[in-house]
Amino acid sequence: MTDIQNSLPAPFMARARDLFAEADLLTGEALAPYLVETRGLHRGAAGAVFLPRGTDQVAALMRLAVEFSVPVVAQGGNTGLVGGGVPFGGVVISLARMNRIRALDAPNAALTLEAGVVLQHAQEAAAAQGYLFPLSLASEGSCTIGGNIATNAGGTAVLRYGNMRDLVLGLEAVLPDGRIFNGLSALRKDNAGYDLKHLFIGSEGTLGIVTAAVLKLFPAPKSRATAMVAATSPEKIVTLFARLRAAAGDALTTFEIMPRFGLEIVLKHAANTRDPLESVAPWYALVELSAPDAQAGLGALLETLLGAALEEEEITDAVLAASEAQRADFWRLREQLSECQRHEGGSIKHDVSVPISRVADLIAEAGAACLAAMPGGRLCVFGHIGDGNLHFNVSQPIGMDKAVFLANWHVFNAIVHEHVVARGGSIAAEHGVGLIKRDELPRYKDPVALDLMVTIKRALDPRNLLNPGKVLDLGGELPQFTPGR
Repeated sequence: MTDIQNSLPAPFMARARDLFAEADLLTGEALAPYLVETRGLHRGAAGAVFLPRGTDQVAALMRLAVEFSVPVVAQGGNTGLVGGGVPFGGVVISLARMNRIRALDAPNAALTLEAGVVLQHAQEAAAAQGYLFPLSLASEGSCTIGGNIATNAGGTAVLRYGNMRDLVLGLEAVLPDGRIFNGLSALRKDNAGYDLKHLFIGSEGTLGIVTAAVLKLFPAPKSRATAMVAATSPEKIVTLFARLRAAAGDALTTFEIMPRFGLEIVLKHAANTRDPLESVAPWYALVELSAPDAQAGLGALLETLLGAALEEEEITDAVLAASEAQRADFWRLREQLSECQRHEGGSIKHDVSVPISRVADLIAEAGAACLAAMPGGRLCVFGHIGDGNLHFNVSQPIGMDKAVFLANWHVFNAIVHEHVVARGGSIAAEHGVGLIKRDELPRYKDPVALDLMVTIKRALDPRNLLNPGKVLDLGGELPQFTPGR
């Protein structure tokens, strides 16, 4: 860390200290939490961390970075999973202290807030006024709105409400040259030229630093019906999804798939959990209907639909949540799954998407290929089946050395990604490209699309100072992803 810090130009640091209070500029050992992501697979280095309290401060620091050619990485809650927020030199700008709710426009159902607002706090601000902000993730207690925008976050409600891209009405961002793009509009219709906010949504901090946003709100649900369902195969679960979607329409808010192995590790490692059904099955679905009408009759509708599915042998068992406590129990099983995988040793993770019609054969065929490559590996495939997004993970064989297992990362990448792309899917569904998938992207991305991405990056950031080495390989010395670091 000392070498990196000393490599920052002394005039840069001197002038940066004039812009920031002492409490808002970190160096030395205080940098440690900002240099590594949640899973600890990538550890970087930086000379300083700045914690601005306003957009003008971000812009001033960015102009200073350009003057001295200092790379800049923006961070939110630092909960990423693909190395996108790890710095490899230069400085970090943490938006954590830009955490104000600026306004809630009730008639327009719009919430304006700063990028450092924690997702859960945004949800609570909306709920306090009788609205719903529907983005929901396992990390919602720590991830931030700016990071959600930068990665185009998805989560458990994409089926009904869409990705973050669908939930942003407008945004404010600091450009790589230090100018401020003021697009904080709450308009639902604006065709006055290009819709520039979409340049920044999903760009992983490589085109600009999002500092504030206007988010779309929805009527808060006043009724819900939640069920845990058992089935013999993913094919049966896809069939059930089609049945529920046809009958319930947009009331079908959530449809999550879990394997028995995933459920078992949650029951084994997470407190206050219990098997939701008396019978044991290879596959499960967590299903939820919701509506703003308290008298929507969702419980009766879901019971009828699941009864018909049982008669048709699409499912083998089901239980409806009889209380809010039981509903929370069902959700805990799903939300704890990622965390509990850690207790089973190494896990090679893939965040992919395919058309819903191809979900079942992807699980079967890519799963068989993974197990053939490593007998004893344990498949943990789960996720948002309603939008085709699967977390296709492989846990290490029991007793195998973790480092030896993780050294096979690229083997499993090739297997899973080839199966995904062969089915018209994407190798990066909701976690982004970051560092882990940067070198995979040219292999699978349409070359014209990739060329357009490079053209945009070079136009906005010709000196490659914003999050360099992530998403795109623009040449020069690049950070490398080493599995098991």
